[in-house]
Amino acid sequence: MRRKDKEIQDPGVIESILATNHVVRVAWTTEEGPYLLPLNYGYREGRIYIHSAPEGRKIEASRAHPEVCFEVSDSIQVLQADTPCGFTTRYRSVIGTGKIHIVTDPVEKEVGLAILMEQGTGKSGWEFPSEMITRLVILRIDIETLTGKKSRI
Repeated sequence: MRRKDKEIQDPGVIESILATNHVVRVAWTTEEGPYLLPLNYGYREGRIYIHSAPEGRKIEASRAHPEVCFEVSDSIQVLQADTPCGFTTRYRSVIGTGKIHIVTDPVEKEVGLAILMEQGTGKSGWEFPSEMITRLVILRIDIETLTGKKSRI
């Protein structure tokens, strides 16, 4: 990172950003070029879980090029000024890379969906009908690298 003064070095802060937010932006490489999506997610123990329909560009990209980049940000606030170049933004963000996997094990699919639901709602103990688990696709990103950055916080 070029600006070391903005780097988040505390792993606990990085974990907190990942564990308390609701939208992850995932970028794939595809034959047509870059493909970026904002997605609801759940994070636990070095893994990000997202859900998907069984078909579509996201699934195709995950099969063809499982290496992904992702970003989560929070505390975003534009700080206004009297001059155009005086404006700035307050934020914290985490950027990482990893490999995305299509989860096929029904038990892990249910675990991933429970993690996603708990992070999204703050509630645990969800029960999922078996036909939902069968129909739904869960994608898991195994995180390989992480960096955190903050500005004006």
